[in-house]
Amino acid sequence: MSMSRIRKEVDAALLAFVDRQRPGLLAISPELAPLLAALDSLLAGGKRLRPAFCYWGWQAAGGKEPREGVVTAAASLELLQASALIHDDVMDSSDTRRGQPSVHRRFQALATEAGWSGPAAPFGEGTAILLGDLCLAWSSEMYESSGISPERIGPGRAVYDLMRTEVMCGQYLDLLEGVRGTGTVDAALRVVEFKSAKYTIERPLHLGATLAGGSPEVVEALRSYGRPLGIAFQLRDDVLGVFGDPAETGKPAGDDLREGKRTVLVAQTLERADAARAAVVERLLGDPGLDRDGVDELRAIIEDTGGLAACEAMIERYAGQAAAALAAAPITGEARIALEELAVAATARQA
Repeated sequence: MSMSRIRKEVDAALLAFVDRQRPGLLAISPELAPLLAALDSLLAGGKRLRPAFCYWGWQAAGGKEPREGVVTAAASLELLQASALIHDDVMDSSDTRRGQPSVHRRFQALATEAGWSGPAAPFGEGTAILLGDLCLAWSSEMYESSGISPERIGPGRAVYDLMRTEVMCGQYLDLLEGVRGTGTVDAALRVVEFKSAKYTIERPLHLGATLAGGSPEVVEALRSYGRPLGIAFQLRDDVLGVFGDPAETGKPAGDDLREGKRTVLVAQTLERADAARAAVVERLLGDPGLDRDGVDELRAIIEDTGGLAACEAMIERYAGQAAAALAAAPITGEARIALEELAVAATARQA
């Protein structure tokens, strides 16, 4: 089963689910059409990593359920991801997502262009929060209606619920670090683990294996592979957020710096910077008006202090731990090959 085919099947399952929901929303009011259009636009992008890890976790654990149900359950993770992205963009005041206006900016613009009398920014933020909440509710509905047998869907639900709890706690820890500004590597790594690593790779694998009724040995092996790979994935994402090509990342160059993200990359830099350069980082980080010169200045400090090299070394170390765990796992055949390929995709130097 090729990776591209899984992605196409996930896309088809998402489209079918949203299309089934569409008449119900429009029956409430035709004025809900812009919500659906915003969701369609957001769901059109993305790597589909979470559904892929879920599916191959199921395959690795010897899943016997009909594939269609598992693909549908895995695809529901994209609605959970949509919810997280929409809310994250509101909290970070992000202007773009996947190369287009973020949802709250999209609805802010709608209000402004229509000439409505009320304040546009709160309308945009409120609408984004509601659409994110709707995606969260629909993720559960899509999972529960996937067609997987009751004896499998129930144990999987416990993993799904844990994953949602962890990512929301991780998001809070991220906000906490942003306002507290402690800037330590350990604090940043804690955010990475719960906001991204578990949610992106470890728990989707765990969910897929649980849906397959996998043995404790296989489940533990997949989690041992997924956790360090998830950390490597987020560290790579942090590097791309500063040094990536906007055409690849879908966000303006240096956007993470404007948003003041207290990433491991930033923490590694501050640990190595002298007082003068640390003061520059603290002054420029989180400046929403940061221009290209400011971005370039911060990039130079990150490179010159060794912060970038330290982060790259961490990526290599965690990716190596994941590779070693997979090599030792009782997984064979197509699933092993797919998980090896996914590890490369998750840590590639391009978005």
